Amino acid sequence: MVEVSPHPFLAQRFAVMVLGLAAMTGGCAPGPRQGSVQAPPSLSSGPQAQAALTNPVPAANGLDGTTNPASQAPAVPGAVGESKAAIEAEYKKIMDDDDEAQAEVDKWIRENQDYVAKGAGLPQAELTRRIRERFEPVRKAYEDFIKRHPGHAGGRVAYASFLGDLGEEEAAEEQLEKALTLDAKDPAIYNNLANIYGHRGPVKKAFEYFSKAIELKPTEPVYYHNFGTTVYVFRKDAMEYFALNEQQVVEKALGLYSNSLRLDPDNFPLASDVAETYYTIQPLRADEALNAWTNALHIAHSDVEREGVYIHLARIKMVAGRLAEAGAQLNAVTNALYGELKSRIARRIEERQRESKETNAPPAAVSKKKEPLGPGP
Repeated sequence: MVEVSPHPFLAQRFAVMVLGLAAMTGGCAPGPRQGSVQAPPSLSSGPQAQAALTNPVPAANGLDGTTNPASQAPAVPGAVGESKAAIEAEYKKIMDDDDEAQAEVDKWIRENQDYVAKGAGLPQAELTRRIRERFEPVRKAYEDFIKRHPGHAGGRVAYASFLGDLGEEEAAEEQLEKALTLDAKDPAIYNNLANIYGHRGPVKKAFEYFSKAIELKPTEPVYYHNFGTTVYVFRKDAMEYFALNEQQVVEKALGLYSNSLRLDPDNFPLASDVAETYYTIQPLRADEALNAWTNALHIAHSDVEREGVYIHLARIKMVAGRLAEAGAQLNAVTNALYGELKSRIARRIEERQRESKETNAPPAAVSKKKEPLGPGP
C-alpha cells in the first residue's frame, strides 16, 4: 500500500517552472515519491499564502515539518526471470532518483531567485529547459517500469504523483484509475484521485472518494484535511451534495479540520486552514477565531509564519471592534513581506476609530457595519 503525507500547500513543479515562481516561504514542495500526494485547491490562509501572493517561491522539501512514511508496494508479478525483490528494488531506485531530481531542481530555483533579486540569474526559458531535461530521465524510468510491470499499483501511484507535480493531471488521473483497478483497498489512491477531481471535476466525486479514503484509513490526518479544504472551497457543491445550507457546510469543513488537527496537532498549515474558516461564519465568532489563530501561532515554525498570524489576529480584533488591541497587534508585524497588508489594515483601524468618535458609536458597531468578512486579510 502506498502511503501519503500531508502537503496542504503543495505547488506543482511545472507551474513553478513556467510561471517563474521562486521558493514559497514556509510552504512545501512535493515530498518523496513514497508519500507524495497532490493537494486540493488551497485556501489563501496563513503566512504561506501571503508569502506566495507577495513573493511566491518554491520550498525545499519538508519545510512544513511533515515526514513521508515509506511503505512497501503490493508485490506483483513481474517480467519473466525477475524476482519480486528485484522489482521492488527497481521501484525504490526510481523513486529515489525522482526525489534526487526534485531536490536538485528546487535548489536551482531557489538559487536563481537569489540571483534574479541581485539583477542576474538565468532567463526563465533557459531555466525551464534545464528543468525539463533534468526530469526527463525520471519520466522515462517510470514509463519503462510500468510498461514491464503493468500490474504494479505502487508504481502507477508514484508515476501519477510525478505527473501531477508537473501539471499533467489528465495523465495522472489515468494512472490512478488503473491503480485503483489493481488495489481497490488502498486509501491513498482514493485520496489522490479525489484531489484531482477537486481540481478538474466532478467535485462531487471528490467528496465520495475522500469519504472512501477516510473509511479505509480513519487515522490518516491528511485525508480529513484535504476533504475539509475541498468542502470549504466548493461550498455550493457541498451544499447540494450533503443537503446542507452554507453555514452547515462551513461547520462540516471545521469538523473535518478538527479531526485532522486532533491527529496532527503540530501541523501549522492545517491550523491556519482551521482558523481561516472562521472568516465565512456569520455572525463572526470572534473569540473562537482568535483562539484558532492563537493555536496556529503556538505551532508556527518561523518569524514569517508568526507575523502572518499577527496580521490575522489584528484583523479579527479590528472586526470585533477591539481597535486598540488590533493596533497593538499590528505593531508586532515588522517583516517587509507584510508591509502592504499591515498598511491596509492600519488604515481600516484608523477609519473605524474616526467613525467611532464622530458617531459616538461603539467600535464594534462601526466594525459590524463597515467590514465585510471574507477569506484572508
